[in-house]
Amino acid sequence: MKDVQTLVELLLAHRRTRRHIGYLEGEDLERRVTYAELCERALGILWRLQRRGAARGDHLILFLSNNEAFIDGFWAALAGGIVPVPVAVGISDEHRWKLLRIACQLGEPWLYTDRKGLQKLSAFATEVGEQEAFQAIERRAFLIDEIEDIGRAADPADVRPGDIAFIQYSSGSTSEPKGVVLTHANLLANTRGATEVAGFTDQDVSLSWMPLTHDLGLIGFFIMMFANGIQLNLMPTDLFIRRPLLWTTFLSRHRATLTASPNFGYRHYLKVLGERELTGIDLSALRLIFNGAEPISLSLCDEFMERMAPFGLARTAMRPVYGLAEASLVMTTPAVGQRYRAIRVDRHALALGQVAREVAPGDASALELMLLGRTIPYAGLRLVDDADQPVPPRMVGHVQIRGANVTGGYFRAPAANAAAFTSDGWLRTGDLGLEWDGELAITGRAKEIIFVNGQNYYPHDLEAIAQRAAGLELGKVAAAGCQPPGADTERLVLFVLHRGPLADFLPVAREVAHLVNEHAGLEVAEVVPIRRMPKTTSGKIQRVALEQAWLAGEFAAETTELTRLRAAAHPAGGVSASGLELRLLAIVESVLPDRRVEADDNLFDIGASSLALIQIHERIDQEFPGVVELTELFEYPTVQQLARFLATRLEAPATSA
Repeated sequence: MKDVQTLVELLLAHRRTRRHIGYLEGEDLERRVTYAELCERALGILWRLQRRGAARGDHLILFLSNNEAFIDGFWAALAGGIVPVPVAVGISDEHRWKLLRIACQLGEPWLYTDRKGLQKLSAFATEVGEQEAFQAIERRAFLIDEIEDIGRAADPADVRPGDIAFIQYSSGSTSEPKGVVLTHANLLANTRGATEVAGFTDQDVSLSWMPLTHDLGLIGFFIMMFANGIQLNLMPTDLFIRRPLLWTTFLSRHRATLTASPNFGYRHYLKVLGERELTGIDLSALRLIFNGAEPISLSLCDEFMERMAPFGLARTAMRPVYGLAEASLVMTTPAVGQRYRAIRVDRHALALGQVAREVAPGDASALELMLLGRTIPYAGLRLVDDADQPVPPRMVGHVQIRGANVTGGYFRAPAANAAAFTSDGWLRTGDLGLEWDGELAITGRAKEIIFVNGQNYYPHDLEAIAQRAAGLELGKVAAAGCQPPGADTERLVLFVLHRGPLADFLPVAREVAHLVNEHAGLEVAEVVPIRRMPKTTSGKIQRVALEQAWLAGEFAAETTELTRLRAAAHPAGGVSASGLELRLLAIVESVLPDRRVEADDNLFDIGASSLALIQIHERIDQEFPGVVELTELFEYPTVQQLARFLATRLEAPATSA
């Protein structure tokens, strides 16, 4: 990629590269596509797109869950100078709302999807009264099911380095989607910088389960890998969610040298692994395992590396990184061969402008912050005060970035762009951090972004969803990410203004949690009644104040009383169901505490996320060890069905050895 200036040049140059992409669809199901075949397929699909009327400069929304179909469409668009816009299919209504909003913002985009995806979008649009918006999209839909022949190749466009390559919409955008515009020059600058630091070569083998609609999946583990002529392997995200242990099976089988996961992926893997013994796994080839996309837990890193050490995973393989879509992905990373390390500082001395104070192990105020390395080549990072003036080492400041890899701005968002950039051209990330011995540590965020399961969510978006509950209005609900001491991830807590009896709050709490789960696909850890909504003098909600009060236990009495009232409202004998159904219902409701679940409710219909299903399975497995597989929850999605299936299993005679 030394002389390549655009991704289109890269695609054409790799027609002679003897590497392939492995699409790992199951434990023993793999489809291989060579780099040369990918190029020919992309040009063939481009010809079909052009016949439909798609032209250079148009936008193409990619709305697909299939990795292979996504990659084909992505490169077809790039080759024609058409701007791809990845949008996650998801399982919640909010994903479909997001697509409609993005389509409106883009103007007249094309839609690259399959018949099933279009039908789901049609049903949703009819349900919410957006038929007109859907019809505009439907007229410009390109269905992959209808592609019969791609044997005729289009001529690739004469794309320039400064042209837009694609638009990455933020994962948390709902009411007003924000699209990060990335050029070919941005992406290749970041690829070159990351390659120099990580030492990527064509002898590497990569494997990723990250979604291709996420910048770590698309940029980090496709574009960067493809640019370096690396043997690529892609595992569907839902396969990892259902069977996470296949991740290490595939890493071992393919002798992978590169992989990645955000914090929640390591936690999910370890939860499912439990006390199981792994056999036949060899991770000695794995030289780099990147950890990013959300705040990094030192204890979780330690636990994962210790569990994997017997299988040959070197301690130096774990790479904590700092990055964001606006930077085309990576900004900082430790040097290869360096062990990850953290600092232990006073959690009460990390406000903007304060100098971090190191504390001893066991100190009650201790907070461990992972060090995220130094800035990669072709990029710049600085820490500043409110006046955009640099702060000294170890002082908390705003993180700002610039460089050849950094976006020039957000799509059709002049107000957001004006607020995002300083007068001297630095991009405000919204994060707070400090420099410690030359390395970056992130201490928090000025924007109050909530990190859950590797994705970022904006509080006002979640609050807008919660406010649909009866009786709630603007300013009466606040969303915050609260991380208790010792926990390795944030919990979504909703604070609702309520001055009446606590018994009257139960239906409000249930409805609010249900709405957020249904429309955003997120589990609400707790809905807390508050008597006063703290606000600034300008009227802005002080979410940090609520988070600190929650962590200090100021709402413990209300939470305890709500738990008692909830139990009194639904006594164990009040449900007419079999004994097994009662036990299973108790398990489900313990995972979804603010939702009343009936025996014939489909768990997918009521918005249970994949991670919630995993928790449900873990608790079933504790009561009935080894009887129910995780995949069987997908086959028997109601408590009623699962109870009948479980009864059959329990009644079956044991087979003799």
